[in-house]
Amino acid sequence: MESKPRVMLIEDDPTVRTVVADFLRAAGLDLSEYGDGTTAAAAVRERIPDLLIVDRMLPGKSGDELCREVRGYSDVPIMMLTALSAVDQRIEGLEHGADDYVAKPFSLRELQLRAEALLRRRATVGASAMIVHGDFRIDPVHRRAWAHEREITLTAREYELFLYLLANPGRDIGRDELLREVWGWGFGDPSTVTVHVRRLREKIEPDPRFPCHLKTVWGAGYRFFVEASC
Repeated sequence: MESKPRVMLIEDDPTVRTVVADFLRAAGLDLSEYGDGTTAAAAVRERIPDLLIVDRMLPGKSGDELCREVRGYSDVPIMMLTALSAVDQRIEGLEHGADDYVAKPFSLRELQLRAEALLRRRATVGASAMIVHGDFRIDPVHRRAWAHEREITLTAREYELFLYLLANPGRDIGRDELLREVWGWGFGDPSTVTVHVRRLREKIEPDPRFPCHLKTVWGAGYRFFVEASC
């Protein structure tokens, strides 16, 4: 029998935690619950789950702190729950390493679909031979990546974004296309893409302030160059 995906939910509101946990268990996920960031951080180190769902405002250790800590040793997909609706506040969560966010109040069905999309993409993306383009390499089997002869650490979403860009060099790629093909969203906030592009540039560009590979095309989105174009 195929094992259920292991999901860790960290939410300090017991009512929200119970409702979400019951719904996701009914959807077929193996879910563990925690009410504070400190206890959850220890549990993640002991056994990394397939997906983390983290409330941004937590006692002990905030969701942002937990996200940064986990990103130091794992690319496990992280979905952040936030009651902060302002775009710049949601962006902060993405900059700490989250792959996705859902703003409260949220639909349980939407939360389930987004969780399943993260799990599905992590399980299926790129199980094939080594991909080599210029100074960039990806090992899809082990989900490892290199830029300019140096191994880089990518989050789950950064990895999928990098993989998609490598497969589509030299053409204009809009944010809507990236949301659809990398995030699996039919619609969403384009600033999500902007944050991840900025984070990816910091890892693949010699100087992220003046990108030579992942360039912005005003009015169109982005264009990825395998060979430096400065």
